[in-house]
Amino acid sequence: MAQLTGGDSSLLRRINSAVTLHALRDGSALTLTQLVGDTGLSRPTVEGVIEGLIDSGLVVEVHPDPDSKRTDSARQRGRPARHFRFRAEAGHLLGIEIGTHGARAALSDLTGRILGSYARPIDESTGATERLGLVRGTVAELLRRSGVSRDTLWAVGVGTPGVVDAEGVVRLGTALPGWTGLELGARLRRSFRCPVLVENDANLAAIGEHWQGAATGMGDVVFVLAGLSPGAGSLINGRLHRGFGGAAGEIGSLHLLGQESNPAQLLSAPSKPIDPLDEAAVARVLRLAEQGDRVALDVRDRFLTRLVRDVAALVLAIDPEIVVIGGWAAGLDGVLEPLREQLGRFCLRPPEVRLSALGDDVIATGALRLALEHAEEQLFSVDQEAVRTSVAAAAGATSTTPDAPKVNRQVSAR
Repeated sequence: MAQLTGGDSSLLRRINSAVTLHALRDGSALTLTQLVGDTGLSRPTVEGVIEGLIDSGLVVEVHPDPDSKRTDSARQRGRPARHFRFRAEAGHLLGIEIGTHGARAALSDLTGRILGSYARPIDESTGATERLGLVRGTVAELLRRSGVSRDTLWAVGVGTPGVVDAEGVVRLGTALPGWTGLELGARLRRSFRCPVLVENDANLAAIGEHWQGAATGMGDVVFVLAGLSPGAGSLINGRLHRGFGGAAGEIGSLHLLGQESNPAQLLSAPSKPIDPLDEAAVARVLRLAEQGDRVALDVRDRFLTRLVRDVAALVLAIDPEIVVIGGWAAGLDGVLEPLREQLGRFCLRPPEVRLSALGDDVIATGALRLALEHAEEQLFSVDQEAVRTSVAAAAGATSTTPDAPKVNRQVSAR
């Protein structure tokens, strides 16, 4: 790093502040001496930085229990060391899933520690305006149950089916009525005083599984939402891959190439037809297949054949370390082992295959991680005005609604 001059003193203070905040970020209460050791800064510098962070509301002094046992003889002779911690409760983050059959929201503090969640069913035929109203109601109920003010939100992540652009517009969304062309980000930003970040649901599922699920610690990940028209999200070296237009992972579109029957024909048996839009019915068929029902086994085999082809195309292109299968909570156990076997036949280097560890919460968890990434950019930015604005909003200060930022789609899901 180039040598900073006297004219860069304000920048240097901001860098020192970010370094100190990083040291406190894991939630442990640290003394000034520990902070000096962790940051490499001088004691007077750390003292000044800490006072500024306390004033900003991001750090608070912790007073140890006076009755606790002290082993440091120097501390026994003199004034007790001061302890400080990061105020994770200074703000909150929200993750929202807008699904075909319902909405789900998860709330966390500024470390990503989940404080609560709430889900509600929504009929699949519900129109866009009514659906958004129900989503807002889901959020309101979660905040009410958690005792958290909307003004404390720093960022909101939203997962939705379809191809989503950087402004939060659904360019193509056939799973929900009235969804194609919907300015989803703009519509939802009316309800919040913080940034609202919109992303495809499978992409967020990959991020969520990498953060807290089956793909933790793995850099190259494919998450498959296994449905009638499967979709996938991919991480390459731990970073989300969206493609040029945000349509990466739309593997369910392969049937449009004319190489195979459409989903309605694929998942219907002559003697026991299945409503192709009824995921619960398909899940029941998969359970029957596990019990040996011959018709159900035929349906499952055709479903599996198509799923393997779709997933194999992505595996051959990306060569992931792991493929995580999510989607319907019921019935997937019956296809996991055959999927492993078939990918072993068709792929040059078969990846590990696991079921999602997060289940129904995976998309909302990924949306929460998206919001956390944005909050961390604010927390550790050298732009202190952005931090002050966020803390003021979290404290309920009067401010105007911020302009909606462009979403940085290179999301690190570390």
